[in-house]
Amino acid sequence: MQEGTVKFFNEAKGFGFIQPNDSNDDVFVHQTGLIDKIRENDKVKFTMERGQKGMNAVNVELLIN
Repeated sequence: MQEGTVKFFNEAKGFGFIQPNDSNDDVFVHQTGLIDKIRENDKVKFTMERGQKGMNAVNVELLIN
């Protein structure tokens, strides 16, 4: 699993982007790939999956400190 920070998430539209800790390239996330509810600036862990338009974050969970 990878870790990162939620850069943007629009709850009304159900999608957003995560900034992985090990990359400068944002990863798309859709509400169908969420395990926990997320908000901007949340620390999360996730797996990557190839979608129709590139890589997507799936199995997204909040990191508990």
